[in-house]
Amino acid sequence: MDKAPAEIQAILLDEGTYLCSVATMYRLLRAHGETGERRAQAAHPARIKPELIATGPNMTWSWDITKLKGPAKWSYFHLYTIIDIYSRYVVGWMVATRESAELAERLLFDTIQKQNIRRDQLTIHSDNGSSMASKPVAFLLADLGVTKSHSRPHTSNDNPFSESHFKILKYRPEFPDRFSSLAEARSFCTEFYDWYNHEHRHSGIGMHTPFNLHHGRAPAIQHARARVLTTAYAAHPERFVRHHPTPLTFPTTTWINEPLKAGTNSMTT
Repeated sequence: MDKAPAEIQAILLDEGTYLCSVATMYRLLRAHGETGERRAQAAHPARIKPELIATGPNMTWSWDITKLKGPAKWSYFHLYTIIDIYSRYVVGWMVATRESAELAERLLFDTIQKQNIRRDQLTIHSDNGSSMASKPVAFLLADLGVTKSHSRPHTSNDNPFSESHFKILKYRPEFPDRFSSLAEARSFCTEFYDWYNHEHRHSGIGMHTPFNLHHGRAPAIQHARARVLTTAYAAHPERFVRHHPTPLTFPTTTWINEPLKAGTNSMTT
């Protein structure tokens, strides 16, 4: 019982005996439940899948930190970004020379105050990075009446909005390979977030800008787009073969890990 099957077979062969192959030994052991780990294993409770919903602005935010390459090899600046998952509006950001709980706490406090968040109004979601899971941040959110939520370990889909946002940032044609200074990194991000919030037509929100959806301007823009399409249809109906054209709609509900609907086997994020 204290020897591996391969060792047992070798000992038996040295004794002039052949009973069976090593594979057969393992098959018999599996049949009797004897192939499991014999050492004591730590039992960690399963992490609960976060399920968050937003039906309007300032209900659920997602935040994360990404690295921006600095002037020298292995040097980085750290970009902190807070995004509203309903409107995709970046409500707060900061570029710093380091990642720390104190800087994260300051950014979250300033952003919550700027957006006039009431107690029990907001949920803030993040991954399990050291700054995100720190005590200063947890105490701040508790004091302000903000609910905090965390992704499961090694599950990037639990924080899809921040991940997608950083991809937009780093795929911009003007995004440099490296930033020569902290001032250059901040200048670039200032221009990027002005473009992103006020000019970028986001595919996830019906090709509206995050600013317009966040501040309630999207419905009026939606009606104006519809009027333009109606006029175009009246002038040239033959150009619209299938149906009367309508503008893209923006979502009324946004989820992180939408619960499974009855009778379905798939999950949307």
